[in-house]
Amino acid sequence: MEDYLLLILVGFIAGIINVVAGGGSLLTLPILIFLGLPPNIANGTNRIAIIIQNIFAIKGFQSKGISSYSFSIYLAIPATMGAILGSLAGVKIEGELFNKILGVVMVLVVAYMVFKPQKNSKQILERITGKHFWLSIVVFFMIGLYGGFIQAGVGFIILVALSSINHISLVKSNAIKVFVALVYTLAAVGVFAYNDSINWKYGLILSFGNASGGWIMSRWSVDKGDKFIKKVLIIMVLAMAIKLWFPDFYSILASHLLEITHGF
Repeated sequence: MEDYLLLILVGFIAGIINVVAGGGSLLTLPILIFLGLPPNIANGTNRIAIIIQNIFAIKGFQSKGISSYSFSIYLAIPATMGAILGSLAGVKIEGELFNKILGVVMVLVVAYMVFKPQKNSKQILERITGKHFWLSIVVFFMIGLYGGFIQAGVGFIILVALSSINHISLVKSNAIKVFVALVYTLAAVGVFAYNDSINWKYGLILSFGNASGGWIMSRWSVDKGDKFIKKVLIIMVLAMAIKLWFPDFYSILASHLLEITHGF
């Protein structure tokens, strides 16, 4: 019973993180492995929660007047093709070096968001046709490859792609993100299920938390706007990058804090 409550709590936090920024899987994957699942099965199991979370998040965005429009469908198609290929590798995942590479990617994401030049009135217009459309198709195929492989942190990459290539606001980008991730994750789950790499019980229990967090944050982020999302995104990217490069950092920090509190 305690394991189930832990899954729901961590899933709730991950759902909040995933919808407003990304990287919630960097919380849920270690918990699933801690509960005894091999890395490849934890990787597949986590996708069940992602699917349910994103269904609720889409409904949350729609309730606030933000819907996944036709551009989302165009992006979901190449992402799904990439995810099928990526998930074939994901069923056999290992990976400390991969975590360090992902940590670097996240720091680059923060650097881009902090130091990117301000857009003038012409640049603020969305760019979803012509060469920008086709560039997005190629980029989202590669995003699908990565998402199918491990999923963790893919939200950061999607937000940067939509912001830099298409000049889409963060609020709308989050709505597109959850739709695209829902579609390609359905395909990835098929591959993991075929390879018996899913613990359905843990996946469904985790889904309760993810769905709750996703629903709440999808509605709240629309009210708060882009500035709020950007601040949360930067904080989460840095926190996740530290976790990936220094896996024991937060455990050591927690132990030091406990020692300090015991001294009072």
